[in-house]
Amino acid sequence: MTANNILAIDQGTTSSRAIIFDADLKVAATAQQEFAQHFPQSGWVEHDPQDLWRSTLATCREVLETADCTAADIAAIGITNQRETTVVWNVETGAAIGNAIVWQDRRTADMCHALQEAGHGELVAEQTGLLLDPYFSGTKLKWILDHHEGARDQARAGLLKFGTVDSWLIWNLTGGRAHVTDATNAARTMLYDIHKGVWSKDICALLDIPMEMLPQVKDCAADFGKTDPDILGAAIPIFGVAGDQQAAAVGQACFEPGMLKSTYGTGCFALLNTGKTAVASKHRLLTTIAYQLDGVPTYALEGSIFVAGAVVQWLRDGLGVIGDAAETSVLAEQSDRSQNVILVPAFTGLGAPYWNPDCRGAAFGLTRATGPAEMARAALESVGFQTRDLLEAMHADWKSHDADPTLRVDGGMAASDWAMQFLADITGAPVDRPHITETTALGVAWLAGQRAGLYPQMEGFAKAWALQQTFAPQMDESTREDRYAAWGRAVRATLSV
Repeated sequence: MTANNILAIDQGTTSSRAIIFDADLKVAATAQQEFAQHFPQSGWVEHDPQDLWRSTLATCREVLETADCTAADIAAIGITNQRETTVVWNVETGAAIGNAIVWQDRRTADMCHALQEAGHGELVAEQTGLLLDPYFSGTKLKWILDHHEGARDQARAGLLKFGTVDSWLIWNLTGGRAHVTDATNAARTMLYDIHKGVWSKDICALLDIPMEMLPQVKDCAADFGKTDPDILGAAIPIFGVAGDQQAAAVGQACFEPGMLKSTYGTGCFALLNTGKTAVASKHRLLTTIAYQLDGVPTYALEGSIFVAGAVVQWLRDGLGVIGDAAETSVLAEQSDRSQNVILVPAFTGLGAPYWNPDCRGAAFGLTRATGPAEMARAALESVGFQTRDLLEAMHADWKSHDADPTLRVDGGMAASDWAMQFLADITGAPVDRPHITETTALGVAWLAGQRAGLYPQMEGFAKAWALQQTFAPQMDESTREDRYAAWGRAVRATLSV
């Protein structure tokens, strides 16, 4: 074999994966490893940073072996990652000073509320395109610095570094030689001015974050350093990096303004390409960077749902009503349609467009006849309802522009025909599922591969996007609107508790 393969690292919330793509952008081999989730208090979610690194390294080595490859066969590495998750480490020891605070974590809700009450929300929105919310890295980083004695002084002395998961992995992969990130991950920290393309001195000062600990920001396709030869057997260039949702938008070839994708993993994230214009949302969506190439950012509106695939995990691990995720669709099909059970899965609060970190989940319409089948259907339907919330807000913000109503979907839940049909029914729009639903890894593989000269440029990649199935709306409009109105009443009741 020659160096005509790309190694894509997909470090997610519950598992790390490594995928080798061949010269034709086809999957040659995959490896996956789950790791522990830590919940030290209600609303707190943590990862051991060493688990993230160890599982990533293990899957990289495993996938090379599975594909009968060596490091010499890999032209470049692309990295995509769970966003906002926050790691701080010591540059001398290479060890994190504590657990990573995961994007789902809500411990800084009071901090965000106090900052909002003090009138700082406008500054954050203007510079970062984000809302003051515990979701983002900025207040997580402040919390770490506040709760580790001497951490700020060490950071100012250059001894501590901050990074989202991409930066942590690159630091380890390069043997501590590169402290870098890309524009899409930087844009999710609540510390980055997405208009000027620099770290915000104003927000760092507001949160008392030493700027010495921040990584260098690069394009999504750039030179992020080379792996230490001892790690995988040879020095491999890291040429592509993007946060998971932006990588999925790239993998779905959403390169034209108005194109829309929605990814269904642990959470659900919809991105609408707005081109070179950073649209300021009036409906509590986020303005973010979709991707940045050749120093030019392309912007997007994003809506974030905290619980999508996680609601199926809850059915399995919390309630014990299913043994495998695939059973959910079967149960939903068997459910009693006369029961209108609605589940609001606000297990860690509600994301867009509500942004309420304090409310918690609730179920409505329960009867003595309600059983596992009805709960499974309500769980899958909750994802469709929440997606419509996002699309309604996006279309309101983007109403003066032409937008393709078609929704391109990917992620684990996109494999469920039942869930995708309900999504088309409740949104009243076509849902397109591509042949490759693992578009997150595909997107970052393409970023790295085109930088390495292995893959075509943007136009050629977009032409290669292949449709697997379209789900057309089948629900009549009256039923659709009645069901959506019931969801609205359930959300309002949940928010009022």
